[in-house]
Amino acid sequence: MTPPPPPPPPQSVRYISDCLVKPRRLPRHSDDPLHLAPWELAMLSLHYIQKGLLFPLPPPHSLDPGFDRSAFIHSFLEKLKRSLSSALSHFYPLAGRLATLRRTDPPFPTVFVDCANSPGARFIHAALDMTVADILSPTYVPSVVQSFFDHNWAVNHDGHALSLLSAQVTELADGVFIGLSMNHVIGDGTSFWLFFNSWSEIFQAQEKGGVDVVQLSCPPVLTRWFPENHPGPISLPYADDPSSFHARYEVPDLRERVFHFSADAIAGLKVEANRQCGITKISSFQSLTALVWRCITRARHFPPSQVTSCRMTSNNRVRLDPPLPPLYFGSPVTLLRAATTVGELLGGGLGWVALLLHAVVAEHGDAKLREWNEEWIERPQVYRLDKLLDPCSILMASSPRFNMYGNDFGLGKALAPRSGCANKIDGNVFSYPGREGGGSVDLEICLSPATMAALEADAEFMAAALMDL
Repeated sequence: MTPPPPPPPPQSVRYISDCLVKPRRLPRHSDDPLHLAPWELAMLSLHYIQKGLLFPLPPPHSLDPGFDRSAFIHSFLEKLKRSLSSALSHFYPLAGRLATLRRTDPPFPTVFVDCANSPGARFIHAALDMTVADILSPTYVPSVVQSFFDHNWAVNHDGHALSLLSAQVTELADGVFIGLSMNHVIGDGTSFWLFFNSWSEIFQAQEKGGVDVVQLSCPPVLTRWFPENHPGPISLPYADDPSSFHARYEVPDLRERVFHFSADAIAGLKVEANRQCGITKISSFQSLTALVWRCITRARHFPPSQVTSCRMTSNNRVRLDPPLPPLYFGSPVTLLRAATTVGELLGGGLGWVALLLHAVVAEHGDAKLREWNEEWIERPQVYRLDKLLDPCSILMASSPRFNMYGNDFGLGKALAPRSGCANKIDGNVFSYPGREGGGSVDLEICLSPATMAALEADAEFMAAALMDL
């Protein structure tokens, strides 16, 4: 299969302004350091989370005859900065920076969030001479989308100098993209979208009532969880050479494409997976993941004896006993791994693979999490992108449960989410809710050009992805 030609060179984003936004007011104890749990420190060498939403601009004819676009954008940006400042009052660690404390007992440093040193979150205004259609219509995600985000290629350890949160608002000819970059040791996807949703809630409340202080309907829980016998702070076993804790990663040539799966298509996968196993406990997302793992592996043309794996990010809030609050603001995630041979994966059928995934998820509970934390404290190590996935694996990240389309900044419902260059490797799959809701899912899949071309020729995969078209 001949891979498709590379995309044309992207147009350039013009940077117009750049400033720091501080919390409008700070609660008591906001100067206290925020110490990090093992699963947060393990992310020091991963990239920031980069996710954003594309919104339409109202056409001039729908406004008053004297519509002034420049004045409209200026007012919109000021409202965004005002509401961001209020949001940071609730999420004040995002205005801080990482810091390293050199300790003598034990003689190892500790990385924490310095909330007293709070220069603020970064806010950028940029523009691009392209349209919404230029972003959404191409088969592959245009590489210019990467320039809709700040802190490209930055690893979380860089949060010692870089802002822990950066918002970039990029004007298009007929739209606006709001892209957030958040340090991953501060928060996971659940925390990221909790902040995005809260920012939107404050924006809407200020539009209606003109108030600066807004009481959130879902305020974050900022208290960090630690294992009972290791209450923190946690030390890292390096002194003068922290290089292994902020390693860099060279991203290979990838194609990124968003595939849509209707609610009916996913329901069909779930019914078939459970039917093949004679059970009813396999979930919709496990069934979809099984399809993706099978089809990407088939597209890679590995021999039957080759071991292949599927890694899945696990939100551990509900898996601890007692569970963490649903609004816990942090990064309590670990990776789950299911593995088998290519021959078994492709020969076992959709249900067999989905049941394998289900078993891995079902056994992941409090005991395993506490064991993981104990082992990490004894032998700390960080995730490295160049070692996270072998060429025979896939990684399922993000979640279709996140409330992406509920964000409203006065421009109506978002047209689509998109991600930046962060944490992308061959075999990464990011899942988003479908815009029409109802259980539909969009998958942003990152593959080498040759593998992407083979996946697009896979009849089983494309039948499910295009079922609703």
